[in-house]
Amino acid sequence: MKKIIKIDGMGCQHCVNRITEALSAIDGVEVLEVSLEDKSATVDVEESITDEILMEAIDEEGFEPIECFLA
Repeated sequence: MKKIIKIDGMGCQHCVNRITEALSAIDGVEVLEVSLEDKSATVDVEESITDEILMEAIDEEGFEPIECFLA
C-alpha cells in the first residue's frame, strides 16, 4: 500500500537522510522517496502499518508530520 506523508521542518539533505533512516527502520516499510522540494515522504507499507506509526517515527526525529494519505 503506497502512502504519502507531508512533513514540516525539513530544510536540508541531512533532514531527508534522518527521515529516510527513521522510516526504513520500521519493519514492513519500504521508503520509495523523501522529497525536500515537496516536503514529503512516499512509502510502500504493509497493511499492518498504521498512519500513526509512520507519523510517530517522523515526530521522534524532530519533524512535524502534517498528514498521511494513500497515494
